[in-house]
Amino acid sequence: MEHYNPLLPNDENGKKFITIGEIMLRLTPPNYEKIRMTSTFEASYGGSEANIALALANLGVDSTFFSVVPNNSLGKSAVRWLRSNDVHCTPVILTSPEETPTHRLGTYYLETGYGIRPSKVTYDRMHSVITEYDFSKVDLEALLDGFDWLHLSGITPALGKNCRTLIMDCLRIAKEKNLIVSFDGNFRSQLWSWEEARDFCTGCLPYVDVLLGIEPYHLWKDENDRFKGDWKDGVPLQPSYEQQDEIFRHFIERYPNLKCIARHVRYAHSGSENSLKAFMWYDGHTFESRLFTFNVLDRVGGGDAFASGLIYAMMNNFKSMDMINFAVASSVIKHTIHGDGNITDDVQSIRNLMNMNYDIKR
Repeated sequence: MEHYNPLLPNDENGKKFITIGEIMLRLTPPNYEKIRMTSTFEASYGGSEANIALALANLGVDSTFFSVVPNNSLGKSAVRWLRSNDVHCTPVILTSPEETPTHRLGTYYLETGYGIRPSKVTYDRMHSVITEYDFSKVDLEALLDGFDWLHLSGITPALGKNCRTLIMDCLRIAKEKNLIVSFDGNFRSQLWSWEEARDFCTGCLPYVDVLLGIEPYHLWKDENDRFKGDWKDGVPLQPSYEQQDEIFRHFIERYPNLKCIARHVRYAHSGSENSLKAFMWYDGHTFESRLFTFNVLDRVGGGDAFASGLIYAMMNNFKSMDMINFAVASSVIKHTIHGDGNITDDVQSIRNLMNMNYDIKR
C-alpha cells in the first residue's frame, strides 16, 4: 500500500522531495542534566537529512527519506517515527547482520546547555549500518526517478568511503535527471578533518543549485597558487552585509551553476539566549533577513530547520525577502521544540513569526 501524506493538497503538480542520510537514536538527560549526573535518558531520533524530510512533510511537502537501518526494534522504531510525521520511507533498507556485520543504529548523546554552559554532543556512531552497507547493490537511477528535489549534506560522506561514493553518484545522477539539488556542508569535527571536508565538499559544488552555508569549501583566490589564500580567510563568523555579499559573488563567479546561496548567522549571548539572522544570494542580489532574539529550549536541528524553511519557501515561490525571513523564522521556532525535528505543521505560525507577530492565536 502506498504511503499517503494527509497534509498534502490534491495537487499532482506539487514538487516531490527526497533526501539521503543517516538517522540516529538520540539520548538526552532530562532537565538540563549532564551525562555523569543522570540516571535516565529521554530517547528520540534525529539526523540532519531526516530532520529536513520531517520538517517538510509536516508542512505538506511530498517528502521521502532514504537510509539504511538495522532490521531490529531500533531500526524499525526510527522508521516508524518518520512515518508518524508523514515522511515516505518506502526506500529505506532494513539490513541483515550478513549485510552489515556490526548491525547497529548510530547513537548520539546530547547534554542540553543552560545559561553559560553550552550544549554538548557525544557521538557513538562508528560502524553503524550505513557505514557498512554496500550501496553498489542499490539502483540509484530508480531511487531518484520521479523526484524534483534532492537534498544532501556533508555529514553523510564523512561517515565512510562507501558513503562518499554514494553521495557523488547521487549528485551526478540527479543532474542527469535535472533534479534541483540542495547541499549543506554541515561540518562535523568529530567525523573528519577540516581539510578532508573541504576537499570533498568542494567537489560537490558543480552539481549544486542551492547551497546552504559557505563552509567547508575551498574558494581559492588563485587555483594555480593556493598560497594566495582563500577568499573566506579572515571573514568573521558574524560578517557585515558587504563582507557576505563579496563572498557570495566569488562563489557565483567560480560556480555559475549556483542559483541560491544562504547561510544563517548566530549570536550566542549564552547557552539559553541566542540571536539569528541570515544572508541569501538569489537572482543576482544579496538579501539580509531580520534579526530574531529568543530563548533556547533545544538548539539541535536549528540549521536543518533553516534549510527546510528555505526549501519550502523556494518550492512555493515566495518573494526573495520572504524566503530568507521564512527560513530564519523556521529555525527560531525549532529552538522552542524538544528533539531534532521541527514538528511544525502550521505555515501561518512561521509567517507570523517572520513578521514578528507574537500575539496569541485563537
